[in-house]
Amino acid sequence: MLKTVLARPVAAIALTLGLFGAAQANEAPLKVGTTAAFAPPLEAAVSEARKQGLKVELIEFSDWIAPNVSLANGDIDVNYYQHVPFLENAKHAAGFDLVPYAPGIINNVGLYSKRYKSLDELPEGASVAIANDPINSGRGLQLLAKAGLITLKPGVGYKATEDDIVANPKKLKILQVEAVQLVRAYDDADLVQGYPHYIRLANTFDANSALLFDGLDHKEYVIQFVIKPQSKDDPRLARFIDIYQHSPVVHSALDKAYGKLYQPGWER
Repeated sequence: MLKTVLARPVAAIALTLGLFGAAQANEAPLKVGTTAAFAPPLEAAVSEARKQGLKVELIEFSDWIAPNVSLANGDIDVNYYQHVPFLENAKHAAGFDLVPYAPGIINNVGLYSKRYKSLDELPEGASVAIANDPINSGRGLQLLAKAGLITLKPGVGYKATEDDIVANPKKLKILQVEAVQLVRAYDDADLVQGYPHYIRLANTFDANSALLFDGLDHKEYVIQFVIKPQSKDDPRLARFIDIYQHSPVVHSALDKAYGKLYQPGWER
């Protein structure tokens, strides 16, 4: 018997070990990183995945930097909290080798005011709080331009900065605030760029009460499931995305979390 074991071809032993290793890898949970605003529907998807025999671990981060750092370091398998412009800016700034894998939802962003009922009521010198990161501040400036409150240089799009403002007839004072803190600026600024999903989490005012929404036609703002390129053939990813996009339970969780202020970025 000893001779038989020793005589087994090395290739056969390697194949056996490889299959054993593959089985172990398949049993490892898929680690998904996200932020609080996107967690509830993902939790529903994790629960549905568990019923189908797919292990998924949801990891929630408190800022917009750590999810990409964690993904680049291999601590998680995929993250879900950013659109392509944000990802491209992060890659340029930090050299991440990360790519979008599949689309999630697109959320509306609005202009909110505690003091005024319409944009026409805004006085000269009114304070306006927008996001302070390069991409979401550009979205805020685009929204102010849509409102007719400022004029931007033609063609700047989501890369707009305050230097691209060519007209500001009301002499608005633009304040830049961390995006996740904008909901707190509602009490202090005259006008605030607001994210309905964060407003719902804070539960301090009505997320539907924006004086203007930016609309859902900016497909570049679809939130993406983001991975490292070498993970593109991971079957766990394909299964989990399919559950997120097509499970009626997840659809209900999305409706509960975002109301009518979102649209799927995929074909249902």
